Amino acid sequence: MTSIERTAYPRFKRLMSAREMHVFFTPKREEIEWVQERTRSGEHLLALALALKCYQKLGYFPKAAEVPGTVVEHVRGALELPEGTGPHYESANTAKLHRKLVRERQGISYDQERARQIAVEAIRRGGAGEEQPAGPDQRRAGGAGPGDL
Repeated sequence: MTSIERTAYPRFKRLMSAREMHVFFTPKREEIEWVQERTRSGEHLLALALALKCYQKLGYFPKAAEVPGTVVEHVRGALELPEGTGPHYESANTAKLHRKLVRERQGISYDQERARQIAVEAIRRGGAGEEQPAGPDQRRAGGAGPGDL
């Protein structure tokens, strides 16, 4: 069975090797400079750097509680911040600004209306009249598929 972090819904691995930590979560020099130019406190520096590295790896912004402590510690160390520094936002507006900055840096546009249009078009094209595969529980138990009683 494919692990959850290798699916269309990437997540953090339970255990990451030192190599994976280095490759995916060590900010490059230009990333550190970019983050430093856009923040005024250690907490925001760490929060923006984590947002950038997590978005690069996962393709979305995870909730703060979802980011493993080992990743926070690794990025904090790479930024040479004091041990007690945590990724903290004073306001929701700062978090929103950081997400916007990361998207711009990554060349991603955030257009919810356009995303909805694309989803609607895909649903109309893709799902009409096609049989849906059985879910994992139904395959395992030999249970009824969609539409069967």
